Order: sequence, then structure tokens, then C-alpha cells
Amino acid sequence: MASRTTHPVIGTRSLNRATLARQLLLGRAGMSVRDAVGHLLGLQAQNVKPPYYQLHARLAGFRPAELAGLMESREVVRMVTMRSTIHTHTAHDALTLRPLVQPARDREVGHFRKGLVGVDLERLTARARAFVEAGPPRTMGEIREELLTQWPGADPQSLAVAARCRLPLVQVTPRGVWGRSGQVRLTTLENWVGSGRAADAAAEAAPDGPAGAAAAVDDVVLRYLGAFGPASVKDMQTWAGLTRLREAFERLRPRLVVFRDENGVELFDLPDAPRPDPDVPAPPRFLPEFDNLLLSHADRTRVITPEAKGRNWAGNQAYRTLLLDGFLAGLWKADAGVLTVELFAPASKAAKEEIVAEGELLLAAMEEDPQTPSGRWSVRFGSIHG
Repeated sequence: MASRTTHPVIGTRSLNRATLARQLLLGRAGMSVRDAVGHLLGLQAQNVKPPYYQLHARLAGFRPAELAGLMESREVVRMVTMRSTIHTHTAHDALTLRPLVQPARDREVGHFRKGLVGVDLERLTARARAFVEAGPPRTMGEIREELLTQWPGADPQSLAVAARCRLPLVQVTPRGVWGRSGQVRLTTLENWVGSGRAADAAAEAAPDGPAGAAAAVDDVVLRYLGAFGPASVKDMQTWAGLTRLREAFERLRPRLVVFRDENGVELFDLPDAPRPDPDVPAPPRFLPEFDNLLLSHADRTRVITPEAKGRNWAGNQAYRTLLLDGFLAGLWKADAGVLTVELFAPASKAAKEEIVAEGELLLAAMEEDPQTPSGRWSVRFGSIHG
């Protein structure tokens, strides 16, 4: 095995192109929606629409009804997983990834211990599970009120957080379905997708004791590298919201290739994963707020230049973003058939023509107003705020 100090250096543009290739952003892929959601290990989904825009940017011929249908058939679900945020996952990944991040969710409950004095968390978990599984899906307010009947002196918000963290709660449809709306209503993942499927996934997630559990973690590391690599240990820990993953990377080291970034940080990768030439063209892509491309590495300079750092956020609000030549280059919004693009720096006439073409494609596929004829869709450059 080569010394760690002799690993080849991979530059920022090479990292950018490799990551875009894994993320299906160098060219739209022909894979199915279900396969894409699985390949990407889920889609960030704090809001309803972002998963649909994420797939439009990545899949050839994508239509929102494809993902909506998978949600209604319960093959894809919305729930809290990585980083304590809502993600859209295949049912299989929801069942196998949630146990991986459960220790982090348990630690999260500890932040609310002052509001949970005298609350037995095992009893809370059992009572919340029985409540959401005994009848129709419940709102978080209903869950909170149910728990207050048992622990009237506890902090209501802390009780709600504890239930959300301790149980794998799914936001049931029509919540998350394109073109429909609905209040957030919850039941357990197992109740929503079926006990048989849940039992199979539980056996897969932690087979044969500690050795099997380690193998399950290793599998997720390999899948993360396939979707986000090359990446460091800290990168994956940032994506998952976990710590102490170094041991898994060390177990896998003999099966991986290792690089160094320009700062000397070790980056691991799958031997046969795509690493395109850094000069391969990267087409413009419109991404939604909270796209995992921008959130899943500790060092985000592979996509966000120092000049653009922080420009896709204001307070706790994330903006929709534009990639140009593979890097964060602007913001966008769409309203009534008009897509407004705010560029961070001047762009060539050819680049603007490519942006307009990509924007018109987005409007044609994702425009929700049936009263807006296709001939009236337009793309303009200016401030998204005015």
C-alpha cells in the first residue's frame, strides 16, 4: 500500500467534474426516477417542490407525475434522515438509512432534556407509536397533545421533538405530491410501507450482529462515494450528520483509491467511478433550494468558489441556484411563466444563450399554470428580488 503522502493530487476542477458526473449533472441520465432517487441516496426535501426540480436537472424527459406516482404508491417516502432534515427516499433506503442515523437522532433528543424531566423515553416512544398507528395519520400537534395527557408538566415542543427523533415518522401523501397540497400528517415508516417490507429491510440493515452492522455501514460509504465522491471522511460525516466514520473508511481503504486535494486532505473514491477530464463541458443547470449537491461535503469549494460562498443563503433561507460551468454562478426564481436569473458575474453571450435554453426547458417541463401557453414562457436576467 502506498504511503499516504504519495497519493496523487486531484484539483478543484477535476473534483467538480467527478462530482457532477456522479450527481447526473454533466448530462441528463436515462435511468428511471426510482433508480435515480436510490442512486442519489435521497433528495433533500424540506419543501415540497425541490425533489421534483432536482430530478428535472438530472433526468432526461422527467415529468413531475413520475415522482408523484411513486409517492402515492408508497415506493418513495418523505421522512427525517440525514442532518435531521426531511429527505425523499425510496422505501428501501428509508428503511435501511434511518437506522444508520438513529444514534444522531437520539443525541438530538438530549438537547431538549430540560423539557423532558420525568419523561421515560421508552414509554414516550411506545405511546407515540401506538397513537399514530392506531388510527389515521396524525399531525404533530395531535401527537404533542396525546403525549401531554401522559406528561402534562413536560415542555410540549420537547415532547414533539422526542417523538420525531425516536420514531421513523413518514409524511404521508398527499403531502409532497406535485400539484396537490396537504397538511403534514404522520405515521411510522413501517406502518406506511408494510410490515413485511420493513422486516426484510431491518434484517438487511443489521445482519448477523456487529460484523453485519459494520458491513451495512460500509455499504452506505460505498454508495455515498458513488453519488458524491471523491470525498473525505469529514465530507461523508457532513452529509450524514454523523461522526466516527473513520473506522469504516479504514476498513474499506484496500478497496478504494485515494487522492489528496489541493490542501492535502485525503479523498477516497471507488476505483471504477467516473472522473472526467476537468475540461469536459458542464451545461447550465437550475437547482432548487437545498439541493444536496451544495450541502453534502465539508469542503464545498468543488462547487462553490470563494467568491460565491454564502450567496445562496440569506439568514436561514436558501435560494434556488444556477450552475454555470459546473460552479455556483447565480440565483433564479420562476413566476407565472417568467424565469428570472440573477448572475453573480457577467457571462458571455454564448453562456447566456445556453442559460436561456435550459430555462425554457425547465419552464416547459415544470410550469404549473395551464393558462400560460408555451409561447409566453420567457427567461430574463435581473435581480430575483425586484
